[in-house]
This record gives sequence, structure tokens and C-alpha cells, in this order.
Amino acid sequence: MKVMLAECLGFCYGVKRAIELARDNARSNGRSATLGPIIHNPQMVSRLESEGVGTVDSPAEMKQGDTIVIRSHGVGPEVYEEAERLGLQVVDATCPHVKQAQMAARRLMSEGYSVVIIGEKEHPEVKSIFEWSGSKAIVIDSVEEAEELMPCAHLGIVSQTTFSGEKFNRIVGILLGKSNDIHILRTICTATDQRQTAAIRLAGDVDLMLVIGGKNSANTARLAQLCAEKCSTYHIETASELRPEWFDGIENVGITAGASTPDWVIKEVYEKCKKK
Repeated sequence: MKVMLAECLGFCYGVKRAIELARDNARSNGRSATLGPIIHNPQMVSRLESEGVGTVDSPAEMKQGDTIVIRSHGVGPEVYEEAERLGLQVVDATCPHVKQAQMAARRLMSEGYSVVIIGEKEHPEVKSIFEWSGSKAIVIDSVEEAEELMPCAHLGIVSQTTFSGEKFNRIVGILLGKSNDIHILRTICTATDQRQTAAIRLAGDVDLMLVIGGKNSANTARLAQLCAEKCSTYHIETASELRPEWFDGIENVGITAGASTPDWVIKEVYEKCKKK
């Protein structure tokens, strides 16, 4: 059985940066914790905890002088204000691409545009972008919702950085008919496009795809959805989830991984597959 890795998979720049910031801070300061899981990967979050970087759900759980690490998905302006009020040190590990989307939403709103965020309503990144719009933006994640949007004089569009590029284009195609003044900022990051393109290409050449990443990771789930359109696909977090029957009659296996999946997890899955 042949096992192939996607050309582009695993940690992206924003995730690497966030983890490095959290680790550096844990080594050089007192109590340190991330506000929510720093990335959507339970294995990496557990490893960071063993290295001294805990997790809290609110700045109020920390004491004056403690250091709070803003996770890669970002937060709204109120969190920074609360942290300052509580006397906390802030390490901002927001992904630069997410920060760009946040500032784009704020700028468009300040310039008088009705802002639409194309993304998943419950995703923490989308919530942070929404809050930077002054909590006035409209969040849309389907063509059907785009069709229901009322026309407006000025329309500004931003996107979740890990949203499907193809789905973004379809939704924008509908929104183009909603205003005569439209400002589109395609804030989907390059890493997302690269991973999706590489995964789709590989899925078309194999009998089975394994997509590795947190079950709570939106970009990993999207990779699994895209691959499932091409071949049999399983979304797993670790090598322990692999089942022998999946490989019956399989000649070619492809492996990809979400942007928050650690290298060591990918290697374990790859090595276990090579032994089958």
C-alpha cells in the first residue's frame, strides 16, 4: 500500500507564531494562561499545559500581574480593556491574518458600510471579527442566507480566514446584487487556500484520505468535507483512531492535516499507515 502526504499540510505561520509566543512567555514569566485553547488541537493544548501554559475561560480568573495570552483566533476589543483594567500582562498571539480581518471590519464599519462577515457564526475567530465591527456586522455562511439579505446602499464584505474559497466566491456572487457600492476584502489566508488545493488534488489520486486534526477545528473539518467529495475520507485526531478495516482493498492512501495539527501527530499517523 502506498502512503502519500499532501504537498501542504499541518501548522501554518499563525499557529507556529502563537505556540512560540506562549512557550517563550511560559519560560520567562510567572503564571501564564491562554484565554481559551490557543489553537483547536487538544493534543497541542495538553502539551502546552505540561510546559506551564494553562487555559482560562475569562480574564477574571487571573490575578494582577499574571500574563494572559490571546489565542490565535483573536478576541474583541472589550477583552483587551478588561485585561488592562485587571492589571494583566497581555501577549497577543492573534494570527496576523485574523488581525487583518478584524481591522478590515472595523474600518469598513467606520466608513459607513453595512458589513457582512462570511464565516461560521459560532467560530471564535468570527466572533472576534464581529466584535471589532462594533457588534453590528451580519454573519453569513450560506448562499441561502446571502439571498435573504436586504439590499443596502453601501456593502462591505470580509471573511473568516479559514473559510472555503469556493464557497466564499459563491456567496459573494449573490451579494454582488445587493448593492451598487460594494467593497470586498477576501481575508481568507493563503495557507487555507494552499491546504485546500493540495488536499483536493491528492484526494483525486488516492482511494482513501486521512484528514488529521482536532474535531473542533473548522479548517480541518472543511478539509475532510472537500476530500470526501473525491474519495472515502476519515477525519481523525490521532493514530489511535485508525481502524484495520478502513484499508481493506486500498492501494493508495493520502494524508493531509489541518493548520493546527502538530508535526508529531502527522508523523505517527504516517508511520502507522506505512506498516499496514
